[in-house]
Amino acid sequence: MTFCLGIKTKEGIVGLSDTRITTGSETTSSKKVYTVNRKKHSFFIMTSGLRSVRDKAITYFSEVIQRKDDSFTKLYHAVNEFGNQVRIVAKEDKQYLEDSGLSFNVYSIIGGQLEEDTEPKLYLLYPQGNWIEIRRGTPFVIIGNGGFGNPVLRRSLSYDNSLEYALKCAFLAFDATRISANDVDFPIDTVVLANDSYHIAEQRFEQKELEHISSFWNDRLKKAIEELPAEVLKQALEGSSISVPQE
Repeated sequence: MTFCLGIKTKEGIVGLSDTRITTGSETTSSKKVYTVNRKKHSFFIMTSGLRSVRDKAITYFSEVIQRKDDSFTKLYHAVNEFGNQVRIVAKEDKQYLEDSGLSFNVYSIIGGQLEEDTEPKLYLLYPQGNWIEIRRGTPFVIIGNGGFGNPVLRRSLSYDNSLEYALKCAFLAFDATRISANDVDFPIDTVVLANDSYHIAEQRFEQKELEHISSFWNDRLKKAIEELPAEVLKQALEGSSISVPQE
């Protein structure tokens, strides 16, 4: 499993992915983000699913980029082409994988801005090669293990937030997943693309760099629970062996 997240805000796009790779009983780390930074031409691809499928599709796509990158003037052009490469890999490998009991399950988050895009765009690409655009109504998408981080984002995030706020939310969604699932872990890679900057800033963080944020968040959550205005819930304790303090 994996954790990859893309967020679209009024200021640009934030992406975050873990690096854990699980193969049988073995765990390793591998980068799950592929980036392109050129003049007025910047985008990233984050993937979940079988690593062999991901690596093959990215390799094929990299060759296409070298030959015809200038022909992509809007991000959806590049998304369509990456979808074509995923379909090619499916034709080559899907049956063999399924015969071995493995699923062809590569999902991709693609974000960026090309010269004719009026703003950064964010897409979710399915294993079949079709896609949807992530818009302001629900301005984020998770692939991989999304169940634990989803509530954090739905409670706290909106399209009107800043990139800094979105990055904080992204980390907390990852952290909630990390402590709940043993197949998601540090280090993490982040990508940030501000509106009309045409440059994706990449950064890798180790656990020791961010563990103070996890501790701060845990302490604040405990304190918030203690201070919760939930006097009505004391009714559930009445008649039990627990003594209920009188107000």
